[in-house]
Amino acid sequence: MTRSEHDAARRAWPVRAALGVALLVLAAVAVLTGDLGARLLLGGLGLLAAARGAVLLRAGATPAGAPALLLGAAAVAAAAVSVVATGWALLAGVPLVLVVATAVVVARGGTARRAGAALAVWTVLVGGLLAGTAAVQGTGRAADVATVVAALATGLAAVPLLVGAAALRSVAVRPVLARPAGCGGCACGAGGCGA
Repeated sequence: MTRSEHDAARRAWPVRAALGVALLVLAAVAVLTGDLGARLLLGGLGLLAAARGAVLLRAGATPAGAPALLLGAAAVAAAAVSVVATGWALLAGVPLVLVVATAVVVARGGTARRAGAALAVWTVLVGGLLAGTAAVQGTGRAADVATVVAALATGLAAVPLLVGAAALRSVAVRPVLARPAGCGGCACGAGGCGA
């Protein structure tokens, strides 16, 4: 392991761990506190999406960054406006996010295609559940169901972040092997260095 890999892991693991914990807290608050929780969930996810979009735009990834920034800002605005706006945003946003996530995973191909097929099944099931609930019990109840689905997805999204943070932390705590004096990191292992 090189010094730069060690430093990158040391800087990255706390950020991933904090993001994973934040997602778990958002998910728990959304389920336990009703309308306020739904607004906090939508607003929190909107802030995270807007921040990610801003980072992508700064890195020059305009096709991915601009929509993330705009949708994140719209989510924050909906959460700030009212409970009704939050409900409609979640009711429309949950199926939309599932469809987009399915398309992204399927486009990766390879082993991700299987995960994309499973996600496609969940997308159809959740879409059917939301549409059926809206038709039978009204859009208010369907928005509640969308909030629970969004909270569950948020909690599940925290798992790979926390696992990744733990892996990065294990890399960060390992000592970096010091190079011998005069070593430039060339072909020592291949017997090509005369130092």
